[in-house]
Amino acid sequence: MKIVFYGSPETAVTSLDALREGGHSIELVITQPDRPSGRGRRPTPSAVKRYALENGLDLYQPRRIRKDPQAAERLAALSPDLAVVVAYGQIIPDSLIRIPRCKTINLHFSMLPKYRGASPVQWAILEGEETTGISIFVLNSRMDEGDILCRREFSIHPGETSSELEKRLSQLGADLLVETIACIDSIQPMPQDHSLATLAPLIKKEQGRIDWTHDAHVIERRIRAFTPWPSTYSFLYGKRIKILKACVSDEQADAAPGEIISISEEGLAIGCGEKSVLLVEILQPENKKAMPAHAYSLGSGIKPGDRFS
Repeated sequence: MKIVFYGSPETAVTSLDALREGGHSIELVITQPDRPSGRGRRPTPSAVKRYALENGLDLYQPRRIRKDPQAAERLAALSPDLAVVVAYGQIIPDSLIRIPRCKTINLHFSMLPKYRGASPVQWAILEGEETTGISIFVLNSRMDEGDILCRREFSIHPGETSSELEKRLSQLGADLLVETIACIDSIQPMPQDHSLATLAPLIKKEQGRIDWTHDAHVIERRIRAFTPWPSTYSFLYGKRIKILKACVSDEQADAAPGEIISISEEGLAIGCGEKSVLLVEILQPENKKAMPAHAYSLGSGIKPGDRFS
């Protein structure tokens, strides 16, 4: 098939590569403009752009695709059979959606209609789901509301972070995408039950601050969901400390929220809401590298009774 591909992050590269390996002709790759990144705020290309350049694929980077008349002209000239969207990052207008012969399809990392939105993997972990999945649907003008072509459910592994789960789903999703396209002309799309819809809005940086009055299970899920971004953090002695890895202790303690109950080679036992205890295993002090929590305790002078704010 002649395919136009929309995508931006590394998770989209997996699908793009699978389509090429599957023998499809990638007529055009559309991705986000280069974004300032790092301390120098230098323009940085998306992972999809890097892949496209490395493999000699035609590339287009509209700043706002909804207001870009050249996009429709380019797609119409290509006469593509299909357009595929994987984490592109912009709303695609109807004028572009309708151009391909087999319409435009979207790969989404949830079991739609659950977790519609920009951050389905993070929200599935935050909400304590034991399973999530992949949905391939026909794109329309409403967010993640199109008819379903294929869905497949997968378990969320214990202790799995959002980056680990997203990487796993990206590979599983790429395989499912190739399977779906192979029989797309014979699939009967299935309307979503909108009454069952839940939302997965974009995660914001300030959501990473830990509220120690929450139960330890809630905090542990937040740590996994926000790895690697925006990461979870708290303050000790006025300095910001990222919490990178933790587990819920079997013990309970009548401690103040955020209070360091004990320090051991396993880490810092910290009091949380409902008398629960979180064992912090790996952390990252402000302006320093990540390290085991016990190693941090040896050089920082912290002691039981000290309290994270």
